[in-house]
Amino acid sequence: MRALEALAKFCAILAGVLLTGITLMTCGSLIGRNTVGVSIVGAFELTGVAAGAAIAMFMPICQARRGNIIVDFFTARASARAQAGMDRLGAFVIALIFGLLAWRSTLGGLNSHSSGSETQIMGFPEWIVFAFMVPAFVLAGLIALHQAVFGFTVPEDAAGEGAI
Repeated sequence: MRALEALAKFCAILAGVLLTGITLMTCGSLIGRNTVGVSIVGAFELTGVAAGAAIAMFMPICQARRGNIIVDFFTARASARAQAGMDRLGAFVIALIFGLLAWRSTLGGLNSHSSGSETQIMGFPEWIVFAFMVPAFVLAGLIALHQAVFGFTVPEDAAGEGAI
């Protein structure tokens, strides 16, 4: 799990760098438009594709740290063992969903590449976004699968326990 979590952290750092770059580009475009009347053409498109890629790239760290929404209203009174079993089942289901997302994103990226699909204003190749999303979905799926098989590790300070 340490290797998977290290990759998840790296993925999150890349996503943060990507969003920081897009933020700086947006600021530059706004400052240019409001001071000298010149903005970056297609900044809106780049913001959209970068945000899509970044969201996917944050998924592995979110899964590794159990940051996904858990609705425990109905299971709050269940035993710890029952909750752990349901958590593992949920992790398996989300692993399947991430696998599906990776598969379909791969097909979408291949289709986008073969058709030469680009954004409308800048002509940015759309397949590049898929190239960032697919590995992130695969990684998130592997993390979820690991959690389904081996259980979850809760930080010592959060629950005072080890693995659940």
